[in-house]
Amino acid sequence: MFKVLLALHILTAVFAIGPLVHAATTASRGLRLGDAAAIRTSARMCKIYSAASVVVVILGFGLMSATSPYTHEKVADVGDVWIWLSLLLWLVAAGLAFLVVVPALDKAAENTEAARSMVGRVAAAGGIVGILFAVIVFLMVYRPGS
Repeated sequence: MFKVLLALHILTAVFAIGPLVHAATTASRGLRLGDAAAIRTSARMCKIYSAASVVVVILGFGLMSATSPYTHEKVADVGDVWIWLSLLLWLVAAGLAFLVVVPALDKAAENTEAARSMVGRVAAAGGIVGILFAVIVFLMVYRPGS
């Protein structure tokens, strides 16, 4: 069961978090161009993949409570630094995507005249989302404190 959960966790991370980071970090391009279709597409992708990132977390909790076939011990506890810090960073990243990037894109898609004024906000939030998910990957691999 451990290997199945691990594979599913990694696959959903790749196929949910990857597109979320891509959409959030490249959304400002549509804003700069004033392309309403590109802006709507970026907003839709951020909404869908922010929601899909919840599946990554759920599978992570399942994996965390599993017994490792290598150590024959429970993989982790919520009290482990790398777990709670990853959860906190995920909340911030998903929150930025869903509560900053998406509303700005939705507003810009309705009024492409205002789109250029939102480039900085969306680019900054998207960049932070990318950095936060990179830090989460580092925490998952390095597992500080364990």
